[in-house]
Amino acid sequence: MAGRTVQVRDGQVDKALRKLKKKVNNSNVLMEVRERQQFVKPSTKRKIAKSAAKKRWQKYLRQQQLPTKNY
Repeated sequence: MAGRTVQVRDGQVDKALRKLKKKVNNSNVLMEVRERQQFVKPSTKRKIAKSAAKKRWQKYLRQQQLPTKNY
């Protein structure tokens, strides 16, 4: 984690910890670690991405529909 350091000033450990968490989150280090924990075949990645795209499309279509009449 080179380059991701935070200085603790006046004993404010909580504030420094929040800054460190923000830096780590913005640099996507945790996401990369999670991806490297287990190998996923490229075909499986494509299948997951395709199903996610299908869900997004279905959600978009649902939002474009007119509401049903309740009378």
